Amino acid sequence: MVSTLNIRRFLFMFLTTLLLGGITILATGLAIGWGDMTGGGDQASELVAAIIWMFIVGLLFSMISQMGFFAYLLVHRLGLGVFKPKLWTWIQVLLIAFVLFDLVYFRYIAFGTELDTWTQFTTLPIILLIVGLIAAFIKAKLTNSKAFIPALFFLTVVTTVEAVPAIIQNDQNWTTMMTTTILVCNLYQLLILQRLTKPIEQKA
Repeated sequence: MVSTLNIRRFLFMFLTTLLLGGITILATGLAIGWGDMTGGGDQASELVAAIIWMFIVGLLFSMISQMGFFAYLLVHRLGLGVFKPKLWTWIQVLLIAFVLFDLVYFRYIAFGTELDTWTQFTTLPIILLIVGLIAAFIKAKLTNSKAFIPALFFLTVVTTVEAVPAIIQNDQNWTTMMTTTILVCNLYQLLILQRLTKPIEQKA
């Protein structure tokens, strides 16, 4: 039976992840320029309205991140139950490779022009891979080596799936803001999870 303390801890993760999503999208929007978010106006009221609107969008992106996170935890357990651990690990590795390839090749096929080269579409998958490798290494250090591939899978494949609505629009600003917000929220949830579940595991 889940204790009141553990419920409070997961509620804390939910609320802090929400807040992190709102803050991240504001910081990302500020970094790439407010642009169309303020409607091109200089009035303070327009700026405040844009900030509030973007913060709410960040909360929505955070909720997408959290739904994806708990969905992956379920899928991961099902994968371990259906397949042998080594086979499930290799399935995840193949899916990671396919998704990273997909982010380059299929985006180039769908949105590339005669003046574009496929290398122009490598930025997003490279960033996801680098961040995923670093975070997976940290996760493995915090828990155990078996957590490396699942962590890498979550930060590359699941993040990509969650950010599909922006990616298929081929809008650089929205792709950057949505992917960054979801990635930061996913990182936070991934690295804080063991702190919330450790007491449960010890009692079990």
